[in-house]
Amino acid sequence: MTKSALTLSDCAPSSASEPIARENAEDTANLLKAVADPTRLQILAIIARAENKESCVCDLTEPLGLSQPTISHHLKKLAEVDLVEKQRRGTWIWYSLNNKRWNQIAELFS
Repeated sequence: MTKSALTLSDCAPSSASEPIARENAEDTANLLKAVADPTRLQILAIIARAENKESCVCDLTEPLGLSQPTISHHLKKLAEVDLVEKQRRGTWIWYSLNNKRWNQIAELFS
């Protein structure tokens, strides 16, 4: 599923333009819901600041003080909206930011 970049005018159109397409509005709402959780924001920040810009669950449990299943749940939610990409290495899955998707959030406020 390919996601198109949204601009602020797409989400907050002027009175002279048509409203944002329903599909784009739903996609943007799902994206914002995924990051509207403090733990998920912390996970994204840790991954963004990590060496090689990637982390596995084992790197996240201690700094967040949460269990592996809880971290995995949050990572699953971030992956569902394509904010993180995953790569299996042995028994661990490594997560990295999907910069294209992350930039869609940034573009909403530029």
